[in-house]
Amino acid sequence: MSDFSTFSILGINPGHDGAIAHIVGDKLIFSYENEKDNGHRYSEVNSNTFIKALSACTIIPDVIASGGWTKGSPTGDSIDAGYTGIESGYSKKTRFLTKEIDYFTSTHERSHILSSYAMSPFKQGQPCYALVWEGHIAAFYKIDEHVNIVKLADVLPDPGVRYAFLYGLADPTFTLPKGGIRLSDAGKLMAIAAYAEGKVDIDGASVIERILSPNITGNDLCKEDFIDSRYYNCGINNPDFANLAQLMSDSLFNFFEQAARKLVEQPLPLLISGGCALNCEWNSRWKKSTLFSSVFVPPCANDSGSAIGTAVDAMLHFTGNAKLEWSVYAGEMPISDTKPSSAFSVEPYSPHTVATHLSKGLILGWVKGRYEIGPRALGARSILACPRTEETLRRLNRIKRRESFRPIAPLCIEEDMERYFQPADKTPYMLEFCRVISDKIPAVTHVDQSARPQSVSKDDLPELYELLISFRHLTGISVLCNTSLNFNGFGFINRLSDLEKFSLAHGLDGFVFEDRLFLKKT
Repeated sequence: MSDFSTFSILGINPGHDGAIAHIVGDKLIFSYENEKDNGHRYSEVNSNTFIKALSACTIIPDVIASGGWTKGSPTGDSIDAGYTGIESGYSKKTRFLTKEIDYFTSTHERSHILSSYAMSPFKQGQPCYALVWEGHIAAFYKIDEHVNIVKLADVLPDPGVRYAFLYGLADPTFTLPKGGIRLSDAGKLMAIAAYAEGKVDIDGASVIERILSPNITGNDLCKEDFIDSRYYNCGINNPDFANLAQLMSDSLFNFFEQAARKLVEQPLPLLISGGCALNCEWNSRWKKSTLFSSVFVPPCANDSGSAIGTAVDAMLHFTGNAKLEWSVYAGEMPISDTKPSSAFSVEPYSPHTVATHLSKGLILGWVKGRYEIGPRALGARSILACPRTEETLRRLNRIKRRESFRPIAPLCIEEDMERYFQPADKTPYMLEFCRVISDKIPAVTHVDQSARPQSVSKDDLPELYELLISFRHLTGISVLCNTSLNFNGFGFINRLSDLEKFSLAHGLDGFVFEDRLFLKKT
């Protein structure tokens, strides 16, 4: 086959953050994540998501590409190609429905590398460095002009496990056994580190040294082994723990930066993937390191992008192409599955009307177009609010039913970024920290004067851009609060019925659902 323009690949990530992605030719048609549409966070692909994906395919795929996984831990028995390894994938003929197809599989490790490579703005043939750091894998690689991958070095096993473990050590509610962590704790630790104000004592330094010891793995970490430390169950709001959280962040990053300085021979681009690539502070520090000519992090850097990465690996295997045309808004369209509840008044959507309500302090849900791939709400499944008061931050955290120390991210008109943030780079995927330089947006200014903004362009998000323009006209401010629209422990809301339930139970003042504005009746 020489014309691959209609070549169809269905990629599957069978593990947690499960997803199914469809590529036709070199274009990402969709990526459906199991947790989205109010599914459990981090869940594996189930039959419902598989049926959705098949229903969205207009043709029977030529290839089904399943990412490798393992039974139990990453060192357990392999499923298909397995979890680790950078060797090329393999295929076999099989029958799917009425068609003979190829069944392809490659490792989970390769899925991270190929997803960041395919989605990066660099042309195929541009040599790159790659870093994969996640719960278990932690390594640097070099990708040559022929898309051959060479591992330069394993750095420190289980960095994500080690990082999240520290939060559990301080949290009295954490009772998981040896080797266990909660996947949500890493993001919370990142927020707490911003509260650091001083140095860490000898006990704290010893805790970090033990957790980051190269002589152990994440499976060796046991909370009860630290029972003699003052940080054992010290409480996550303990000011001294904030200092420890920042030391952990600094120490882990420095470990990897020192390794990179020994490995990097020329200033090529760096591609970053894995769950640790969602740490905005670390991403910003990689950019500031000057080791690399540029740094790219895909919006689905965690395992939610692995279905795309495995599909790209199959595309490379069969066609020789490893570059992808894609949009971050590649999820499902909203589902209007119920008639409007009598608890809401309904009117046609108007950006001026919604901007007016937001300027008066109303907090509104926002559901428009296809949902975002990856874990960040990027203006398609969001909760929006005016950023002018700290009380808005407190109310948003109550609505989300999450800890009071958690920050809220800002949306900002792309060309106005320099009025509020430094540096004022384009950040369409909310993956970097910036310093807030305006006192007009306290609701999105974290305790250390940082924020992780999303820059909004007219081309990428025309309706949200128009809303921001209307809000700026009314208030003089080009920024809105933005946090994900989801029940705690579940993925983005995608149905009108779920959105109504959330609004009534959690205290939203209303919401936009496609071309309608729903306002709660008083």
